[in-house]
Amino acid sequence: MLQTRLRRPAATLGSAMAALAAGGLVALSFAGCGLVAPGPVDTVGEVDFETPLAIPPLAESHVDAEGTRVFALEAQAGTTEFAPGVASETWGFDGGYLGPTLVADRGERVRVDLTNSLDEATTVHWHGMHLPAAMDGGPHQMIAPGGSFAPEWIVDQPAATLWYHPHPHGETESHVAKGLAGMFLLHDDAERSLGLPEEYGVDDIPVIVQDAGFSAEGVREDTQRGYAGGLGDELLVNGTRGPYLDISTELVRLRLLNASPARTYAFAWSDGRPVELIGTDGGLLEASVALDQVRLSPGERAEVLLRVAPGERVVLQSRMTAEIAGLEPVVASMNGGVDAFDVLEVRAGDELAPAASVPARLATIEDFDPAEVVTTRTFELGDSFEINGEAMDMDRIDETVTVDTLERWVVENSNAVPHSFHVHDVQFRIATIDGAAPPPELAGWKDTIFAEPETSYELLMRFDDYADPSTPYMYHCHLLWHEDQGMMGQFAVVEPGQRATMSEGPHHEH
Repeated sequence: MLQTRLRRPAATLGSAMAALAAGGLVALSFAGCGLVAPGPVDTVGEVDFETPLAIPPLAESHVDAEGTRVFALEAQAGTTEFAPGVASETWGFDGGYLGPTLVADRGERVRVDLTNSLDEATTVHWHGMHLPAAMDGGPHQMIAPGGSFAPEWIVDQPAATLWYHPHPHGETESHVAKGLAGMFLLHDDAERSLGLPEEYGVDDIPVIVQDAGFSAEGVREDTQRGYAGGLGDELLVNGTRGPYLDISTELVRLRLLNASPARTYAFAWSDGRPVELIGTDGGLLEASVALDQVRLSPGERAEVLLRVAPGERVVLQSRMTAEIAGLEPVVASMNGGVDAFDVLEVRAGDELAPAASVPARLATIEDFDPAEVVTTRTFELGDSFEINGEAMDMDRIDETVTVDTLERWVVENSNAVPHSFHVHDVQFRIATIDGAAPPPELAGWKDTIFAEPETSYELLMRFDDYADPSTPYMYHCHLLWHEDQGMMGQFAVVEPGQRATMSEGPHHEH
């Protein structure tokens, strides 16, 4: 836990408006709403790493008579002691906070028997998973209190670090912040043949990072809200305050998940060693990339390797700057863009099991051929929580996609404020950023991007299958308050010549 209670200073949005106007930037449309934006915070050197890192349990499963791997999850209310003897009201899957880690292999048919024991409706969305729209767990698959749902699909994508979380329209930030989230890990033969760390909880470690606010007594409380959304002044890792991780092998694989509603992180090591990135949202990169820091916006994942010597200690930190965030300094200071955190202390044992060297080539990623693009669509991210000038309408299909086609989606953030962009069903490739090729760390499979201000992203994606004219997928900003305010749209995948059976909006063809 924190040795000293840290409370960030508050900055009024009105004063920030004046600063933005003085800089010639776009005015924030919500400036007169009376919100109070959080000021900068820095916990580096202030965290007493006194609590062992909790490792979410592996979800139990069985294979039924039809060969389907069956899991079960129950969304439930409970309490969690983030400080010893001090209970906070929380939600979780199969427990008081967060949920177990599901694991499956490529090619398996899986089913998850979901039960909602909460007093309000929720959903479970399989973030990053390729699956039918009716199984996706978006806002059209609500589970009523006391109700159940049993999505079933065949895992048909490369090994990857995915996750699950609620997706009720207008309530996603609240449900996720209360603790409804967990990991879903996929494996395949190619990944297993590489000799990467793979013993869950020993050398293959889930690292679910969330920010939160706490009272002086240690009770979790609401966070202050900037334009990005709610921003806490402390971090939880797998639900643990001030966590340390004891390791017994010289090489560990950390699966980083930004499960925060609004905060973007810049993960780095305290001693300045490079961060060895081997995978992003949709799976392994072709080769590892050494970076000064790994930037993750809400919903994004990264797999990194850490090699240590006996007895060594090193701290995973997040050290954001306005430059890393791509934000003007005043906007960054009000939206977590200059905050610094101690995240997790890694402690190597005096004797470590040896580990093999990492292969130079991790995966083969086939490039899309731009000549095969049949449709180009543009998505303008507005500063008033709209996409292409429209807020989310559950009864409107915004885009209609023909199955088994390659599309180019151009995502433009023309404002001075932060956004992100997540697409359900598919993993995409970033073709260009402002017309230039993406850096190596963004060259793999992605389902979520941080959309820097005044920047354009060209994404290529193929919709191989799962045509369903009556059930849509979502695309949206994954800053969850933005999503809840309406920064989301719907697309349907249909057979050639078919139309969506819900109402189609004005942007369904480009």
